[in-house]
Amino acid sequence: MCSRWVPRQLTEDHKKNHMGSSLTHLLCFNDNGEDFLEQIITGDETWVHQYCLETKAQSMAWKHPGSPTIKKLKTSTSYVKLMATVFWDMHCVLPLHFSPSNKTVNFAAYQATLKKLKRAVQCKRPQMSDKRVLLLHDNVRLHTSHPTVNLLKRWGWEILKHPPYSPDLAPATFISSTT
Repeated sequence: MCSRWVPRQLTEDHKKNHMGSSLTHLLCFNDNGEDFLEQIITGDETWVHQYCLETKAQSMAWKHPGSPTIKKLKTSTSYVKLMATVFWDMHCVLPLHFSPSNKTVNFAAYQATLKKLKRAVQCKRPQMSDKRVLLLHDNVRLHTSHPTVNLLKRWGWEILKHPPYSPDLAPATFISSTT
């Protein structure tokens, strides 16, 4: 038996929210079909560590019994990590943004990333300019803050509902597991 770590225990209300969100998305797909999927842009953040260590198995090499032994120096891990933010739709990856090292992502930084997303949509997907954009990202504080919501409303973009505490429905995890 294998257990999976979940940040919070889902209550009955959380489960009802999951069901409600899924039903809403399913009904929209039923009504609009492919057009509904064409409008969705998904985004997520992840930490990217700046080092690449070889495992012992990866560093093994064939050698002749008479050849000299290979010296392997001890490597140290890099403690530098970056926050990567990526957005995509059903056709392509839109912007991939790396936050500067040792900088926190705050409201202003996230809004700047959203502005880059809007420019990328206009360049890579000009046919979406006359359609309503549906943004699916998780419900962390940066995504649900008033400044972020107001910015997206000004652009005419709609935020698709993402249920709280749903690691099983994280946008990047869900998309990558279906491809």
